Amino acid sequence: MQFDTQRFANFVSWVISPIVVAPLAYLAIVLLGYGHKPEHLACLVVLFASSTVIPMLLIYGLKKTGKVSDYNITFREQRFLPLLVLVAVNVLGYEFIQQLHPPRLLSGILLFNAVNTVFILLITLQWKISIHLFSYASAVALLFVKFGYHALWLLPVVPLLMWSRIVLKAHNFMQTLVGSIVGFAVVFMELKWWTGL
Repeated sequence: MQFDTQRFANFVSWVISPIVVAPLAYLAIVLLGYGHKPEHLACLVVLFASSTVIPMLLIYGLKKTGKVSDYNITFREQRFLPLLVLVAVNVLGYEFIQQLHPPRLLSGILLFNAVNTVFILLITLQWKISIHLFSYASAVALLFVKFGYHALWLLPVVPLLMWSRIVLKAHNFMQTLVGSIVGFAVVFMELKWWTGL
């Protein structure tokens, strides 16, 4: 049986996509880091809604109406509107989660999701950074802030994801590399400053 490189790259790209990676990271943070207290589970619902449910509905709606050509929003020119909406979603999520009096790290997730989406949006005006790699690396940084060096075992997945995005011609090498480095470094510094950890 011949190995289908394109199909495997597509599988990797979907499995390690932002709408999968983010909620898994949040699940680990809340359940392993803060336990099963009702108020923390309520925070998890807000995080899920902001990072997965609403973005999925948004992208589905944009695809159905022809505003984007595919679910990965491959073309840079089509990314402005969904990114702008996601900024608003995360700002609202931040305001909502604040009412639950969450641990500071949890509120920081949504605050800096909004800030970093603006950052990506500004980059997107001129260049096409890899959101897949930015999101994955930032999730590793988040886990690193909370759980320490054990989270760095997730970093070897980065080259695999870079490979998949390049094979699919969604990005070139520099776009994936910059997404990885910037995603990890920016989120790590933001959350260390925000939490004082």
